Amino acid sequence: MFRQLSACLDHGSPAPVAVGLSGGGDSHALLALVCDWAKGAGRPVLALTVDHHLNPQSTDWTAKAGEMARALGADWQALHWNEAKGGSGIQARARQARHALLADAAREAGASILILGHTADDAAENDWMRAQGTSVGRLRVWSPSPVWPQGRGVSLLRPLLFERRQALRDYLQHRGLDWIDDPANQDARYSRIRARAALNGELPAITPQVWKPFAWQAGPEAHAGVLRFSRRAMLEAPDRILAMALLCVSGGDVPPRGEKLDQLKARLVETGDGVAVLSGTRIEMQGDELTLMREAGEQMRGGLEPQILQPNTPVVWDGRFTVRVNAPDWQILPAKGRLNRLHEKHRRGLSILPPAARASLPALYNSKLDQYVPAWSEAEICCLVAPRFRVNSLVGADETPQEVALIDLWHGETVPTALFS
Repeated sequence: MFRQLSACLDHGSPAPVAVGLSGGGDSHALLALVCDWAKGAGRPVLALTVDHHLNPQSTDWTAKAGEMARALGADWQALHWNEAKGGSGIQARARQARHALLADAAREAGASILILGHTADDAAENDWMRAQGTSVGRLRVWSPSPVWPQGRGVSLLRPLLFERRQALRDYLQHRGLDWIDDPANQDARYSRIRARAALNGELPAITPQVWKPFAWQAGPEAHAGVLRFSRRAMLEAPDRILAMALLCVSGGDVPPRGEKLDQLKARLVETGDGVAVLSGTRIEMQGDELTLMREAGEQMRGGLEPQILQPNTPVVWDGRFTVRVNAPDWQILPAKGRLNRLHEKHRRGLSILPPAARASLPALYNSKLDQYVPAWSEAEICCLVAPRFRVNSLVGADETPQEVALIDLWHGETVPTALFS
């Protein structure tokens, strides 16, 4: 594991190494190992514990996790999910909330990598659940955070994915360390516990999945959320690449359903020039080129209301842009229906974009001046579309990307001034 951490993480960086710590055997063993590595690498460690408030003992467990972290020399932070309710799907909702809280906390602390303690047993249980029709995803050693927009800039690393759960508990006992046993781990109402019982400790052979990254290069229009692809390359790519392209361009977080994606791919095969819309994304087809942009009508139907901006407080708008103004009296809203109120020089700047893409861009309105301007002219703005797709298109690459390379993928490009100059 140390070799993998050294290959992925930078030595001597002041940024903390963030570790998810539930207090169970897997995460406590992970934290102990990461702290040992970090001492030699000169890195601080931040342990993050999520209290879901699903068990009367959760407050005590959270406090115990804090004691574990401090005893190992790590900084520690407790995070709270205060929206726990009963009913079906509680585990899926808790998992989504946990990922969101962890990603937000890691990013705010300056960590770009969040290390989690999933094991070979977890991977096998996920495969079993997926075979039963559950929507839980496949575990990989490295992947982008699965939540959006909280997960922007944060990647997940699972260095224990080929280790057995029992081996980690043996390691803790050898070191004289204990762990928390959640009684929910014996509750057969949950699909993971049924998977554990069905596997009965017998795991199929685990082989790393290897895919080539999707070859793709963003053009200047990507700074406005417009992506172009080769039709042929997209049809030859795994379905997840097309689904992720739609998600990134629309700013959404729910991938299109399988049958809808199949219908779109059939249209890409059968249709020459034309237009298709799926998951809030408009796909313009011309020859071998596909141009993807946000469908402006979806913004209006989706209830994207004007939002008042507070000075020096960045916000994520429409899942596609981070926006920050340094003066009061500005609100952000879609440009649709307001393009004719922009100054002529701004309309000229927009002319380099496909006509259908212009209406979905963010505009700013100043209530005191009764003035509309493109967001770029009065705000610090960064488009998340291309970096998000670039990072997600790496999933399944031959090697786990290095920490510095992941940071560059998210933040390595400067905002151009060709638009709205």
